Amino acid sequence: MSISTILIIIIAVGIIVGGVLVLKQSAKKFNLTDEQLKNTKARNKEIEEEEAKHQD
Repeated sequence: MSISTILIIIIAVGIIVGGVLVLKQSAKKFNLTDEQLKNTKARNKEIEEEEAKHQD
């Protein structure tokens, strides 16, 4: 392998790793209120029930 090929591979790997690290740093965990969590669980339950009806 030539030096230019190795250099291109190193740069490509660096770009990929850098992108993953930027995504990890920018990800924010959000806290839901009790009411929002309750509404979300209720919607999920309704969707699961509808899917169960359609599968039969």
